[in-house]
Amino acid sequence: MSDNQNIPFLDLVGLHQELEKELVPIFQKALRTAGFIGGPMVEGFEVDFARFCDAARCVGVASGTDAVRFALMAAGVEPGDIVVTVPHTFIATTEAITQAGARADFVDIDERTYCMDPAKLQKYLEQECYLDRETGKPFHRTLKAPVTAVIPVHIYGQTADMDRILELARRYRLIVIEDACQAHGAEYFSKKENRWRKAGSMGHAAAFSFYPGKNLGACGEAGAVTTNDEALAQQVRLLRDHGQARKYYHELEGYNGRLDAIQAGILQSKLQHLAEWNQKRREAAAIYNELLGDVPTELVLPFEPSWSRSVDHLYVVRTARRNDLQEHLTKAGIGTGIHYPVPVHLQKPYRALGYKEGDFPVAEKAAAQVLSLPMYPGLSQTQQKRVVEEIRRFGQVGENRLPVQPAVSA
Repeated sequence: MSDNQNIPFLDLVGLHQELEKELVPIFQKALRTAGFIGGPMVEGFEVDFARFCDAARCVGVASGTDAVRFALMAAGVEPGDIVVTVPHTFIATTEAITQAGARADFVDIDERTYCMDPAKLQKYLEQECYLDRETGKPFHRTLKAPVTAVIPVHIYGQTADMDRILELARRYRLIVIEDACQAHGAEYFSKKENRWRKAGSMGHAAAFSFYPGKNLGACGEAGAVTTNDEALAQQVRLLRDHGQARKYYHELEGYNGRLDAIQAGILQSKLQHLAEWNQKRREAAAIYNELLGDVPTELVLPFEPSWSRSVDHLYVVRTARRNDLQEHLTKAGIGTGIHYPVPVHLQKPYRALGYKEGDFPVAEKAAAQVLSLPMYPGLSQTQQKRVVEEIRRFGQVGENRLPVQPAVSA
């Protein structure tokens, strides 16, 4: 590869060119049967994806945002309730909370994993809440509202520390909805159960996004809710389809949040490749870790705890010189991303909630320093070497040369 060849942040064109002969018949089948909404392709994908996640049920919906919203509503979150999540996430997490009629509140993230810090969740529940005498559930001391649910976000492809979060949820009678929109196939080792658990199988329900850039991506918008609770699954089915138990007979006022049949067929086909694609991502992450081990610039590499098997949706490094490094890589023809540059609590739609800079310092530090390097199953070692060489060149310019902090499993 010559030095002037561009390296995309994500290559969806090459992936779909390889799958074209496999995917085109799905569209043809829909044309020939007029099976565009619901039907065998949706049902088949739901069965296969539930099995993949080690969950009892899967309900396909129109997007990951719908998946979070419907999961909250079906699990029993009511208007006026407080749902606790993290400020380091895509805004869809908090949009879904608000659209379910609840209020988002936050606890900070762990600086190494970027996932919810269970110790900070515990501190929140113990210090900012009190237990209602009648229900035994936590109420926020200042907001005077019940805290009914928590959404840990499995960010960048690895799970939050679920044993500790689930234990707090049991103690405080909280609903747990996993935001697994970036974690298709990620695993968590539960010491309590002495076994590996799949993302999407641990909470009351979980939400997945199949946005095209995800590890399992549709050719458009799509999402799903997984759960081991049949009653919850049935409620999501009602919510996604205008509250209809059968056509024109409505049990409740629902939404138009159905999974498109063509997208379901595409996802079912792609699901057969997902384990292989995830493995290629893991291998690419390991190569980055090795190549970046002695780069002469301040760089914090991804951290994978011993209880996590990440699917490396993103390969995220951190540096105080993030903007300069991104500019250098862009000029070299290397695509990058920032996930995410502004924490949710400081976004304009939530100003009325009264959060301010400094409220969640770890998330704010991450927002100022994280940079996502190219990562996709077809990424070659040659491309990775060029990415790292450009980072090395960047590190050789200027005076602030600090040693890299390696990726560590602990």
